[in-house]
Amino acid sequence: MTEVWRRTTSLIAILSLGGIAAHLLLRFGLHTNTTVKLIPLWATLALGGIPLLYDLLKKMAQRQFGSDLLAGISIVSAVLLGEYLAGAIVVLMLAGGEALENYAVRNATSVLRALAKRVPSAAHRRRDSQIINIALDEVAVGDTLAVFPHEICPVDGVVVEGHGMMDESFLTGEPFKITKAPGSTVISGAINGESALTITATKRAVDSRYAKIMEVMRDSEQHRPRMRRLGDQLGALYTPLAVALAISAWAVSGEATRFLAVLVIATPCPLLIAIPIGIIGSISLCARRAIIVKDPVTLEQIDRCRTAIFDKTGTLTYGEPTLTEEFVASEFSKPDVLRLAASVEFYSKHPLARAILAAAREQKLQLEEASRISEPPRQGLRAIVAGRQVQITNREKFLKQNHAAASQLPSVGSGLECIILIDGLYAATFRFRDAPRAEGLSFIKHLGPKHHFKRVMIVSGDRESEVRYLAHELGISEIRAQKTPEEKVEIVRTENTNGKTLYVGDGINDAPAMMAATVGMAIGQNSDVTAEAAGVVALESSLKKVDEFMHISRRMRAIVLQSALGGMTLSAIGMLVAASGHLNPVAGALTQEAIDVLAVLNALRAAFLPRVISDL
Repeated sequence: MTEVWRRTTSLIAILSLGGIAAHLLLRFGLHTNTTVKLIPLWATLALGGIPLLYDLLKKMAQRQFGSDLLAGISIVSAVLLGEYLAGAIVVLMLAGGEALENYAVRNATSVLRALAKRVPSAAHRRRDSQIINIALDEVAVGDTLAVFPHEICPVDGVVVEGHGMMDESFLTGEPFKITKAPGSTVISGAINGESALTITATKRAVDSRYAKIMEVMRDSEQHRPRMRRLGDQLGALYTPLAVALAISAWAVSGEATRFLAVLVIATPCPLLIAIPIGIIGSISLCARRAIIVKDPVTLEQIDRCRTAIFDKTGTLTYGEPTLTEEFVASEFSKPDVLRLAASVEFYSKHPLARAILAAAREQKLQLEEASRISEPPRQGLRAIVAGRQVQITNREKFLKQNHAAASQLPSVGSGLECIILIDGLYAATFRFRDAPRAEGLSFIKHLGPKHHFKRVMIVSGDRESEVRYLAHELGISEIRAQKTPEEKVEIVRTENTNGKTLYVGDGINDAPAMMAATVGMAIGQNSDVTAEAAGVVALESSLKKVDEFMHISRRMRAIVLQSALGGMTLSAIGMLVAASGHLNPVAGALTQEAIDVLAVLNALRAAFLPRVISDL
């Protein structure tokens, strides 16, 4: 549906509401004559009914038959009967239903705008001793660029001068800030830390990492799954039966009024009103539970998803590393090594510094003042603490300087690690893990028995060893590690061919995959791009919110099915009575109104909090 038609249906809904109100005012308030009081209804049917009927004719030409087709027939029937008020009400139902359904639907332009906000419009090119601001599309491969503190890196490149940190978590899925020094690679879209860096561009802006993600985002929008409305699915069965019954009543009795009476009582108001009310009520309930439903279709679809795909970092884990293992050389003590390391890291912005400091605080170690703090290229962080030289580096840097010391190190593990040297001697290896969420194991285990998921997998940009460790902890057998945003999209599309998919993530690198999935859900508020791309956003970073949304969805489907099928059943009984000649068109319209009230009252239950909203 185009944006123009979305606006048109909203205007028609407003027009029909105003027309009906004006008619009632003229009829019961001012007691005007018959002709004048019908003018608002005629205007509603002409200005609102004709565009809707034209759209229905186009759908019929494309062989699209749903509940709104019967509504169109009802509008024509009401005009032929002279039941202009009934016709205007059907116009309001038809236009209002579409307006409600489209109210919170996501669109690609908002996603791309959110992405574009993170890309600078200019870059700082260094030439000799001068810095010149140039347009982003003027950057050429080989240009020397300055990236100032807290700026977004404009293009992919290599650091040639400066030392600092960059936050690449939005793009890579890794939860840590990455140390940058001469020779380090940088990617467009990463946020620079507190130190200015000088880089050499290795790609043009249009070829850089961030531009590729935007391209994938556009492609994902074009290949978004096409899902039929729940009302259409029911209407596809209901409409032909109602029309066939009306024609049969006319053919058997020879009375055209029976045809019209059957169609009036067959107007699918439970489909056109009860379903949107149930959906909007559930959206309201979700909002009260800190879950924002951006695309109402997700409420209809998530209970039918059978494959659940999860990002790792920040989704199944907290996104914060913790110190889990300390391998200390025999000539050193654990408390002393941790105290000295934490004393150095207190002044550091190293991605694992917070984990080391947290461990020291937990053991109530007294930190000492560090001096002569430096970070020479390819040597790690150095400082003097209590007269001792402390160096914190990684395995690769340590082995380059100490080839013969490989036997001192523990075997390579699956987590992140750092090497501690004291007075030039190997002292310890610290290992870190990004802990799984406390509710993670119970959540994953209950997806099959409670929500009928047949497959659960992790798709992550992290290293395979880390992903496999987490999968083992949570009881997940399928993993896809070290995947780019483009590869994530392809995985989701492949899974879509086997059934409906749920994708849960939290970073920009997840946004394209979210849009490719049947239902994309973001948890937390780490990225405005992710929030725009996802059909559902849980403002609290918790898997419990995913479970709550599943429960609300299932309850919503049950309620709207009760309203729709119950209303259709009552309408079917009424149609049989009308077909037998015991209900005239006016009585049929009144009967239908009573059925509508019952269906709508039942649909309103979706807005109220149920007794059980989570299994966790």
